[in-house]
Amino acid sequence: MPDVRGDGGAGGRERTTVAHVLSVNIGRARPNPAKGLGVTGIDKRPSDAPVEVRAPSTRRDDAGSGLVGDFIGDRANHGGDDQAVYAYGREDLDTWAAELGRELSNGSFGENLTTAGVDVTAAVIGERWRVGPEVVLEVSCPRIPCATFASWLNERGWVRTFTERAVPGAYLRVVKPGWIRSGDEITVLSRPDHEVTIGLTFRALTLQPELLPLLLPAGDALPQETRDRIHRRTRR
Repeated sequence: MPDVRGDGGAGGRERTTVAHVLSVNIGRARPNPAKGLGVTGIDKRPSDAPVEVRAPSTRRDDAGSGLVGDFIGDRANHGGDDQAVYAYGREDLDTWAAELGRELSNGSFGENLTTAGVDVTAAVIGERWRVGPEVVLEVSCPRIPCATFASWLNERGWVRTFTERAVPGAYLRVVKPGWIRSGDEITVLSRPDHEVTIGLTFRALTLQPELLPLLLPAGDALPQETRDRIHRRTRR
C-alpha cells in the first residue's frame, strides 16, 4: 500500500520516499505471441507525455482500457471498468529480474502504472488512491496470468511460477478521471475496514479456492464475476 518511509541519510538526516508513479505505460498493437493470430496490447512502453485516464465505458470509442491510447486486443478477458488500469510495483519487478537473471523494464509485465513505494499485494479491495492532483482509482482485483503473458515473457512454466509466487499486481477502477504522468504522487484516500487484500484474493481465485469465503467482507467492491464465484462456492 502507498506509504512514506524514512531511513538514515548522510549526517543523520532522514530521507523520505513518497509513493509515486515511476512510469505510465501505454500498449501498442502487436501480433499475439501466444495464439499466432490476432493482436495484443501487452507490449507497454512508458509515455513521455501526460496520459488521460477515464472509465472505459464513458467513451463511445471504448478501447477497453482506462488510459486513452492504450491498446487492448482481447477485450473478452481484459479491460473494462473493473480492469481499467493495471499497476505493478517496481520493487516486485526488481525481485523477478534478479530471479530470472534478466532486465525487466517498466511496463514489462504489461502494467499501465509502474509504481514505487507501494505494496500492491497488500492493497485492500475497495481502497482508493489519488494519483497526481486529479485522478482517483479504486483497487478492484488481482491480475490472473494467461498464455499471452507467458509467451510475452518467454519463460518456461511462467504461469505456474507467477501463480505460486502470488505477487500479481492490482487492477483498478477509475473513480475520478483526469491526467496522470510519471512522478505523480500516490496517496491512499480511503481504505475499507476489512482485510481482503489483493494477495488473498489472488490465492483464493487460483490455487486455494477454499479461501473464497474469506473474500465476502469485500462485498460489492469485488467484480461481479468474483462475487458469483464466491456464491457458488458457499452454496455447496
